[in-house]
Amino acid sequence: MQKIIGALLILLLSAGLAYWLTTDNQAPDIAEKTSEIEMPRECAVLADHDENMVWIEGGQFSMGSSDFYPDEGPIKDIEVEGFWIDRYEVSNAQFARFIDETGYITVAEQQLNPADYPDIPPDQLKPGSVVFIMPTHFSEGGSLTDWWRFIPGTNWREPLGPGSTIEGKENYPVVHVAHEDALAYAEWAGRELPTEAQWEYAARGGLENNIFAWGNEFRPEDKWRANTWQGMFPAFNEGEDGHLATAPVGCYPANNYGLHDMTGNVWEWVDDWYFPGHQEVDTSKLPHGYDPRQPHLPVKVIKGGSYLCAKNYCMRYRPSARHAQETTLGAAHIGFRTVRNKQKS
Repeated sequence: MQKIIGALLILLLSAGLAYWLTTDNQAPDIAEKTSEIEMPRECAVLADHDENMVWIEGGQFSMGSSDFYPDEGPIKDIEVEGFWIDRYEVSNAQFARFIDETGYITVAEQQLNPADYPDIPPDQLKPGSVVFIMPTHFSEGGSLTDWWRFIPGTNWREPLGPGSTIEGKENYPVVHVAHEDALAYAEWAGRELPTEAQWEYAARGGLENNIFAWGNEFRPEDKWRANTWQGMFPAFNEGEDGHLATAPVGCYPANNYGLHDMTGNVWEWVDDWYFPGHQEVDTSKLPHGYDPRQPHLPVKVIKGGSYLCAKNYCMRYRPSARHAQETTLGAAHIGFRTVRNKQKS
């Protein structure tokens, strides 16, 4: 059970095990809080996945930052070879095709093995995933951990819990996928998951020294550039960018390489093990990554921030930003995109 406990405690504000053990299988009534606001622009209409890849010419760039979170440094000069990368985050429709053709079962849909969690009653080891519930009120003694909930029965098909659906959200990014789920999809598609260096190089869009993908400022008028949180997180989301939760892929302007949603919307898995910084690490001694906040868990890097990143919290909607994520736990704000590491013939 330590794997789940540790991951839930680290996941942004963290999710409380006590809540998980007392919650039932019903999805909370959060439709009102996650409904979309009408947007004054068109979102992408997805074509065949292969047609939605962008070739990124290789080159050298300075990876990381020394101005924000310690794990973004030290800055390193990195050489990246050319590669193809998805223009958009992988959508529900694309992931559904993979499931239909392979019969794959995601981690969030699998029954947990009681042998792996001897301290937890077997009837409480239910498949599920983590959902963010925006608080509706504040009380003395209230805990931030109440707002991330592990809801049994939550998965990519039922992203808000049992009874919810992705019907009508085929072009939204798939979520509640663990790292191995994203990797399985990539392999099926003849692709890979991007390395952290590839992802950051692509996200910068050729503007290497900028803090954000578009410049050095995040002004009020820049709210339309990405799906992030407007207002005081986690109490109030003004939704001024057009969405309170995830948005369909491609709704926000592309960066200079033609890539959408490299900032905000959902975090994206990459294939690097997480370590607290870009320093050289003896991976033979730490073969599954290392996060000092959850030292016994296998952790990979996620990039890009999500719709939950706000000015007063997170500030990880930047190309250099990174976060540790336990590999077997998905969430309502984690998705992915893929790369192909060779020119098309």
